[in-house]
Amino acid sequence: MNDILLEVKNLKKYFPVTKGFFKKQVATVKAVDDISFFVREGETLGLVGESGCGKTTTGKVILRAYDPTEGDVILHVDGISINVAKLPNNELKKVRKYMQMVFQDPFRSLNPRMTVKEIIGEPLLVNGIAKGKELDERVADLMRKVGLRPEYMRRYPHAFSGGQRQRISIARALALNPKLVVCDEPVSALDVSIQAQVLNLLKDLQEEFHLTYLFISHDLGVVEYICDRVAVMYVGKIVELARAEEIFEIPRHPYTEALLSAVPKPDPKMRTRRILLKGEVPDASNPPSGCYFHPRCNYAKEICKEVMPDLIDIGNKHYVACHFAKELDLKGIPIV
Repeated sequence: MNDILLEVKNLKKYFPVTKGFFKKQVATVKAVDDISFFVREGETLGLVGESGCGKTTTGKVILRAYDPTEGDVILHVDGISINVAKLPNNELKKVRKYMQMVFQDPFRSLNPRMTVKEIIGEPLLVNGIAKGKELDERVADLMRKVGLRPEYMRRYPHAFSGGQRQRISIARALALNPKLVVCDEPVSALDVSIQAQVLNLLKDLQEEFHLTYLFISHDLGVVEYICDRVAVMYVGKIVELARAEEIFEIPRHPYTEALLSAVPKPDPKMRTRRILLKGEVPDASNPPSGCYFHPRCNYAKEICKEVMPDLIDIGNKHYVACHFAKELDLKGIPIV
């Protein structure tokens, strides 16, 4: 466990729901509800689940784009441990160089009034690392690393395709040589052919710079390709966490089984029954009692309606929050 880069402990992020002229609080949205996990140096941890399950909020709380309601986010770098969740705002700049983010939409995450040189070089300028000719050289080198031609650095974002814009975003994230990069659905807005190129680029950069990724996605095909371990989220909670091979081949939570049943199969002879979940995703401001998944679960029993299952290790560091994880025989999909 000495190789752990990031530890998240009992992390919570609640948003108040207000009403009326005086903004009286009438409810609380539990976007991230008491989750814990760790990420090792050099690995990719996937965070998956339906839209609204809290994946992106988790990433933003880790980076302190949102202040956490409770919990700890501990970063182990340069021989010291930094609790990012407890740092005062005036000290956050010190840890920004260790953690960066690649956003989902490359058409919105880049300032249209800035040139590529200004976009990629801004972190270097703000942190006093480079300026003048040295800045030009650093930006040119970063552009080469992500597969862009340095002579384009004086162009504006509108002159680039979606895939090229995402490469610019990746170059900006790498400018400060971070240890951890949070990738928030980095390929979901791109064409399928471009997705493969960007994913291969991320893998190559990870090997070259020994990067650690927290990879947020709803596309399990992408997650299977790039992630070492996978955490499945449902209504703000982690319901299953294990190595990617185990998640895909032998899922232990009914929600994971349902997600896997929707993954397109490359072999037309491989026919599997799609599991259609009942009802809608629960409201995070008013979740059901007991297990949040029980109203939609085909295996739910009386205890599921009354008692919230803990996330426990059922063996081989496979963590599941289900009362019947060891009893159910769930179907996965083979790793290609």
